[in-house]
Amino acid sequence: MRYGQRGGYTPAEQERRKLLRLQAAGRFEDGHSTRDIARELRVHERTVARWRKTWREGGIEALRSKGPVSREKLSPAQWARLEAELSRGPLAHGFGDDQRWTLGRIKTLIGKLFHIGYTIEGVGKLLRRHGWSVQVPARRAMERDEEAIAAWRQEVWPTVKPPRRTWAPISASRTKRVRG
Repeated sequence: MRYGQRGGYTPAEQERRKLLRLQAAGRFEDGHSTRDIARELRVHERTVARWRKTWREGGIEALRSKGPVSREKLSPAQWARLEAELSRGPLAHGFGDDQRWTLGRIKTLIGKLFHIGYTIEGVGKLLRRHGWSVQVPARRAMERDEEAIAAWRQEVWPTVKPPRRTWAPISASRTKRVRG
């Protein structure tokens, strides 16, 4: 995921990017051109040029990752507690109108539990950083009876469903009928 998509890099992606920068540094020392390095590492030439400038100014150490851009406000223990509270569901925390966790609700929950303020975007980044993703709920009634639906599909639907038409050539002309 790219920063422009508001997700930040996962730790695995940060490590992969760091290795790319270090490979580029080795090629800088060998005298390879920016274009060749970009093609070999499958990155943009401007990215390689930026890495080269950083390498010239600070060496290989300057190309190493400096960690995430923003530090998390929650400690690992707080994150574990938040995950446990999220698994209890919204109803357990007073959100009774529906059973969905929204970013706004999670933001409120973090504020109540830990007295830490997050923006809604910050909550989204926090969740993605920890491997959570957006879940779109299936819109189904609470009273839904799967057995009755399966029986209807087997018994009633075949009698209601019209038979498939057989293939017959058709004409695009309004005046000429091909089918008889």
